Amino acid sequence: MCLLTFYPDGVLPDIAALHNGAAGNPDGHGFAIVADNELIVQRGMDAEDMILAFDDARRRHPDGPALFHSRYTTHGRTAVDNCHPFPVAGDGRTVLAHNGVLPANVQPGKGDLRSDTRIAAEDYLQGFGSLRLRRTRQRLEKWMTPHNKMVILTVDRRFKDNAYILNEDAGIWNGGIWYSNDGYLLDDWAHYYGWDDERLLIGDGRAECVHCRTQVDTLARDCWCCGMCFDCDNPDGTCQCFNPTLPMRPLSMRT
Repeated sequence: MCLLTFYPDGVLPDIAALHNGAAGNPDGHGFAIVADNELIVQRGMDAEDMILAFDDARRRHPDGPALFHSRYTTHGRTAVDNCHPFPVAGDGRTVLAHNGVLPANVQPGKGDLRSDTRIAAEDYLQGFGSLRLRRTRQRLEKWMTPHNKMVILTVDRRFKDNAYILNEDAGIWNGGIWYSNDGYLLDDWAHYYGWDDERLLIGDGRAECVHCRTQVDTLARDCWCCGMCFDCDNPDGTCQCFNPTLPMRPLSMRT
């Protein structure tokens, strides 16, 4: 699925929305910010670290456009090198992030561990011609189909603008922020993962434990104060959800 979020000049992130998107798309995260004449780009696997890093960087550099992406693996391995955004044709002045599944001609072949978006950015899109041209971007939209959305950020002075949203109408504008789909919505993920039963979400990445009313993070496994597990509703010592041999994952994706 993935969730791609775009912020116009001067718009700060909605942290609760980013947490919601990360909960449903836990396979890596990344952001880019246009800051004067350079792009600030960071990618990582830990949702909490990446959201905090983005919020800090965005508040220090609020004047240009920005994007944040949370990945759900469809092609390629789940690793930081497949986290969006990607430089276009190796030029770090221009990056792109994408939501959807791209056509078969950029899906990885046998032995290729890259994602479809990474293959497109590295090898394929330069064949369309210059992304500086409106007609090239329109051809790219048509090739992707409306089920795919893409954001391009650039500090290449040959571009007219610093940001472009491809298939913008297929996304959602809410509170001055553009989302590629409704995965940012609080109620949808809260209901699906049972947050409304064990945690009362209060926004800005925070929630309340319904057992002791202590404030906790929305990605926490259990309450740091009373020890109650948010998944099985058992106290510390009797919870059967956590297997120490498995890698740590957000509570919302635990099975």
